[in-house]
This record gives sequence, structure tokens and C-alpha cells, in this order.
Amino acid sequence: MTGHISLEGLEFHAFHGVYPHERESGNWFEVDIAVDTDFTEAARHDELSGTVNYETLYRIVKEEMERPSRLLETVVYNIINDIMRELPAVSKAEVRLSKVNPPIGGKCKKASIHVIHQRS
Repeated sequence: MTGHISLEGLEFHAFHGVYPHERESGNWFEVDIAVDTDFTEAARHDELSGTVNYETLYRIVKEEMERPSRLLETVVYNIINDIMRELPAVSKAEVRLSKVNPPIGGKCKKASIHVIHQRS
């Protein structure tokens, strides 16, 4: 039984951005993350070891959000690579990273990067 596990609306204050003021004062970011995995054994035996632990997904995202990067693309790339490396049971990972109120010279609620990666 393949399923979709997701964490939605994770919020972080982080220091990602091209401009010096973004890297100094930071900004708010939102992350949505979802993975596909087979959790037949977890469901059958009611055991966490047969599925993907939400806390592990959160830790992976949190650790990457704590490392300043210039580009959101880099942050998402690193999150997906860490998921695929640490969680071999994951067949597909999807990450949406949004910068709240990005400095674009006008009103904008969010600027987002959305990546879907399928294990080959």
C-alpha cells in the first residue's frame, strides 16, 4: 500500500536570499513537504518502523533552513537530496518553499519554488 505523507505549513525564520539585508535580518519562509512510500508493513503491524517518521522529515527541513543559502532552489535541492539519502523507503519527494513578502519592489505574498523528485 503506497501512500502520501505530508507536512504542511512549516514556518521558519531563516537567512536565505541574494541581497545582503536578507542574509542579515532574515525573512519568514513556509515549507510544504510530501513523500510517497509503501507503508503496508506499518499499517499491518501498527509500527512506526515500517513508515516515514514525520519528525525525521521535519528535522531534515529544519537543518537545511538553518543553513543560509542565496537561492531557494539550493535549499529545496538540498532538502530533497537529504530525504533521498536518509530515507531509502521514499520513492518520491515533493517540496514547496515559499519566501513570505519577498523583496521584489512591489506587493507579493509569497515567492515559491516547487520541486518534485522521483527516485530512479
